[in-house]
Amino acid sequence: MAILSRRVQQIGTENAFKIGPYINEVAATGRKVIRCNLGEPDFPLPAHIREEVKRQLDNDMTHYVDPQGILPLREAIAADMGARRGLDVTPDRVVVFPGGKPPIGFSQEAYCDPGDEVIYPSPGFPIYESFTRYLGLTPVPLHLDEQKGFAFSGDDLAPLITPRTKLIILNFPSNPTGGVATRGQLESIAEVILSRAPADARVYSDEIYENILFDGSRHFSIASLPGMAARTIIASGASKSYSWTGGRIGWAVLPTAAEAQVFKTLNINYFSCTAGYNQMGAKVAIESPESPGTIEHMVRAFQERRDHVVGALNSIEGIRCQVPKGAFYVFPNIAGLCERLGALDLHERLPADVKPGTSPSTLVQMFLLFRYGVATLDRRAFGVIGSEGRHFLRISVATALDDLKEGMESIRAASRDPDGFAAFVREGRRLS
Repeated sequence: MAILSRRVQQIGTENAFKIGPYINEVAATGRKVIRCNLGEPDFPLPAHIREEVKRQLDNDMTHYVDPQGILPLREAIAADMGARRGLDVTPDRVVVFPGGKPPIGFSQEAYCDPGDEVIYPSPGFPIYESFTRYLGLTPVPLHLDEQKGFAFSGDDLAPLITPRTKLIILNFPSNPTGGVATRGQLESIAEVILSRAPADARVYSDEIYENILFDGSRHFSIASLPGMAARTIIASGASKSYSWTGGRIGWAVLPTAAEAQVFKTLNINYFSCTAGYNQMGAKVAIESPESPGTIEHMVRAFQERRDHVVGALNSIEGIRCQVPKGAFYVFPNIAGLCERLGALDLHERLPADVKPGTSPSTLVQMFLLFRYGVATLDRRAFGVIGSEGRHFLRISVATALDDLKEGMESIRAASRDPDGFAAFVREGRRLS
């Protein structure tokens, strides 16, 4: 008899955290590791937010609070989210969570029964796909096209919608690709949803990177389009915009107050509530006139790093990399590098018990970490289903420019080391 349930054996993970022990293993040998794996800004929490958290701790804001989120924060979220999207958002439709991940799983729990279908972008944030298997839902990956800037249109979405579609996940700006949808693309997506999706289907619009935009790009929410606010869950949070990943403050605007109450109930069952002192810090983050300047400073640094990394990658034989318009990742195509290093052939010859858990780009990822001290993530980390034959890496530019310069030179050196790569794979120690 198995100790663990079949359900829990189906849940996935986020490889950005999974490879942490591998990074520690390499670092323990004395080698410096350039950490391009985590989606975590390397900037400190802005002082005005930090001071508010301290003040709230001194005020004993350390007890249970409203499981839906404290009213002052929900009012700030409603005003900000509504004003920037041209929507009338009321606080009773806002729910606060300990981070941006809970509403992803809660949406699948709240709206879907076993066998219902969830459409999600692939490559995409891995938790989208992970929860579908855990809950017995049917995952329907929408594979993003590199030639379309990793965005998509209604024509790409339409063939995937069926009578069993219950949730359609969007993520712009995108993790891991940095893709940003134009208004025209979102209009075509909305048209297809309104005309083809079941009336009870919901859209989950993950807009956590809404403030991280480059080259004059603008964020546009599908909820702003006619007919879509009533069908869309708008999710965002404090982790990326305010460099506050450890604060664990996320939020969502639900289509109705009744739906918000369902998410509040889920909060009660899982967490009771989110730390009140951090919620008050998030209120200051949203409302303070100091916040836009700190975000702008951070985005300028990310854009400078992006420009260097994209240029460096495109100068390496076997790699091509588009210029992302948002988030703080680049997503190079390494198909040529896999061929140059012999990764395709070596992967094909792996033992039968090893091969299913890895890919040619996984082998490259591990080689870069264990032999050249650069931590990246492979294509499989962002959706396993249908990832075969798609050879990409995600490189986070949320690390210091000097480190990124060093990391790009290490990747260049690794690209010229097919013998070292073959020897690494033959060792067979760290291939997945």
